[in-house]
Amino acid sequence: MAEALINQISELHVVVIGDVMIDEYLWGHVNRISPEAPVPVVEVEKTENRLGGAANVALNCKALGAKVSLASVVGTDLKGDQLLKLLEENEIQTELLFRISERITSTKTRVFSKNQQLLRYDQEQTEDVDLQLEHAFIDRVLRYLQIEKPHAVIFEDYNKGVLKPNIIKKIIKHCQHLGIVTAVDPKFKNFFHYQEVTIFKPNLKEIKEALSLNFASVDEGILMQAHEQLFQELQHQLTLITLSEKGIFYKDQNQQKWLPAQHRVIADVSGAGDTVIAVATLIYTLTKDAYLMASYANIAGGLVCEEVGVVPINKQKFITELNKISI
Repeated sequence: MAEALINQISELHVVVIGDVMIDEYLWGHVNRISPEAPVPVVEVEKTENRLGGAANVALNCKALGAKVSLASVVGTDLKGDQLLKLLEENEIQTELLFRISERITSTKTRVFSKNQQLLRYDQEQTEDVDLQLEHAFIDRVLRYLQIEKPHAVIFEDYNKGVLKPNIIKKIIKHCQHLGIVTAVDPKFKNFFHYQEVTIFKPNLKEIKEALSLNFASVDEGILMQAHEQLFQELQHQLTLITLSEKGIFYKDQNQQKWLPAQHRVIADVSGAGDTVIAVATLIYTLTKDAYLMASYANIAGGLVCEEVGVVPINKQKFITELNKISI
């Protein structure tokens, strides 16, 4: 069953909208301490660029076989060129990608020695896109949705300025008109602007901050309270809360369940949320089954945490893992 369902993902077309970035990795080794300051000197042996943010969500969808289009704004700089090249190499559609000279392409650079992260530094602009670009972005995306009629739209919000309240509102409304599943991985700034979205997927930290909930330990009562408060604000269809090592919780109109995490050897949690929202959206779009959605997403999120750095889900490894577990 699992393999057949995963293979059906190739029938889906998904549009991912949000903040994209390059995840840059400097791999090297440390043999000495700097004479200039008490810090290690990393002798860099390899530099690697990976797709990050909304681009990583798109890559996860593509890795599972879906047709994927990415809508975002990047700079006309070298990192923008590298990002576009990576998208094209992975056959992710870029018709909805705006390139402007006024912005730099967001880049997170991580320095590693023997798979241990020593340092991260970010280069980015986070101010909202201007009104002219906002209107052009909305017009192009709505026209694309009208013509292509994809099966799902994923909003990946990193608060870097692409997703503004008017953009969010107009696109969700148009998706509702066309019968397109909508899902969001929110951040604090636009948290309550995703009115009537299909799937709302915050993590526990975001829930605490947005709802001003103060609790030392999580239980099902707290999670139900969070859902009810979210529903009062958003009137959405389904809540999916990721709980890190404690698993995942979902609640829709008919049922709720807290699924524990599978035991994993965790190497890096970077990008796990991107994998969860991608898998959850794909499975729910195919099945409309919240339990299957949460179960598959829970397993997928754990699998990518076994790898160092931001990586997409491996389709065959995912199927193999699903076949071990009765869902």
